[in-house]
Amino acid sequence: MLLGTLLGAPAAFPSDARHGPARSPVAGPAAGSSGRASYPGAVTSFASDNYSPAHPDVLAALAAASAGHAISYGEDPWTARLQDAVRERFGADATAWPVLTGTGANVVALMAMLPRWGAVVASEHAHLNTDENGAPERVGGVKVLAVPAPDGKIGPDAVERFAGDLGDPHRAQPLVVSLTQSTELGTLYTPAEIREVADAAHAHGMRVHLDGSRLANAAAALDVPLRALTSDAGVDVLSFGGTKNGLALGEAVIVLDPSAVDGVEFVRKATMQLASKMRYVSAQLLALFEPVGDAVAEVDDAAHLDGLWLRNARHANAMAARLRAGLADAPGLALTQPTLVNAVFATLPRAAVARLRERHRFYDWGPGETPERVEVRWMCAWDTTPEDVDGFVADVHRTLAVGP
Repeated sequence: MLLGTLLGAPAAFPSDARHGPARSPVAGPAAGSSGRASYPGAVTSFASDNYSPAHPDVLAALAAASAGHAISYGEDPWTARLQDAVRERFGADATAWPVLTGTGANVVALMAMLPRWGAVVASEHAHLNTDENGAPERVGGVKVLAVPAPDGKIGPDAVERFAGDLGDPHRAQPLVVSLTQSTELGTLYTPAEIREVADAAHAHGMRVHLDGSRLANAAAALDVPLRALTSDAGVDVLSFGGTKNGLALGEAVIVLDPSAVDGVEFVRKATMQLASKMRYVSAQLLALFEPVGDAVAEVDDAAHLDGLWLRNARHANAMAARLRAGLADAPGLALTQPTLVNAVFATLPRAAVARLRERHRFYDWGPGETPERVEVRWMCAWDTTPEDVDGFVADVHRTLAVGP
């Protein structure tokens, strides 16, 4: 299936997420404006969780970190505390390497895990395969070996598919397997499924990387701790997402098995992912795990124990479930993927999509069942409200009732 098709997208509105949006000019930000009111006629955006603002707790953490001078390049108290928080949640051997972007996290992780002759086995839908402008290969020199994955997931058979190439000097060496959790199609690996892939990979001397840009949503959906999907399941290195879950900017490469990487500190600098004022990245990541002063005063003590990462993810998932329920009986709309986390996928007439885009931003995902239909993706975020969802659902129903 051809993904990322730009259907009717004017050149003035370039793509800024996984798949190119077909946007009408009215859906674009008004000149000189900012915030939710900048999308005329739209209650909120269901295009991507990347569209959401920074959470107030994260902004409070940034303000707190901005008091006075601090040693640069990670020798600051916030980065030190982040290491403690990461070890508490991922295991005693875990080390966090804050970076700036999700693509940067994946490239740094893979470059540190692989020699120059190495390759990574990944789903055909993997972000590192489809939406990083070839960065793993172009920047990192890492060959991507894509595997068909109709539901977004790969299994032990993907390992065996390339294991025969090990030792063959004519082949890129498949030394890392990368999984995405949750997947690009909104599906989930159970801890047991991750363990099966990890065991198969380790049996051949391969390592396991997990792209966890939405790991929080997966853990919330499965009701398991973060380590159940990573350290305890055999993952060696994790790209941990923050931007999609309330941060203004920042991700982390979390090394779970120190023997799985070499020179990560040098790779991070060489790939321009080493922030000089790292405290501002670390403070945001830390806010996902620790309360930040008065900014969480309205949240009860039990919620404090969960952490902002979990509260945000649970809420985004719940809003997606509400969205799916509201659209289940919409005429002419077919839901195409299970809604397990914060994404809803559906097909509907292209004409209806064009009318909806006069008021709302969202992305085309791929072709529909016929040329007259298209698959779209709707995402919820930590700040999506029930009113946002209900208003959008009502608009979809009204639009579809008009007919093609």
